[in-house]
Amino acid sequence: MNSTVLKIVYYLWNNKLIVLLGIYFLVSILINIGFSINVCIPCIWNIIFGVKCPGCGLTSAFIKLLQLDVLGAFKTNWLLFIVIPFAVFYIKMDYNKFSKNLGYV
Repeated sequence: MNSTVLKIVYYLWNNKLIVLLGIYFLVSILINIGFSINVCIPCIWNIIFGVKCPGCGLTSAFIKLLQLDVLGAFKTNWLLFIVIPFAVFYIKMDYNKFSKNLGYV
């Protein structure tokens, strides 16, 4: 196997919780798109206080983005366009730090 693939597999293995949450999120989105069944985790803030938080609608916006409806995603929750780049940046920086600790970089 390629050493880069091995590093990625090792990184994912060491971040099991994040990987499991990501898989759950993606599977729930696919179920929502394919069967219109919502199995996503509900917003705790909205349940307790009855008020939508800034994150409410991020999943719906992500679904619209996957369906290539960029304007609909922006209208649903524009915060998605800030969250995705920061998440990618965080994962990239965390992976680089992980690689340095292994002595690969």
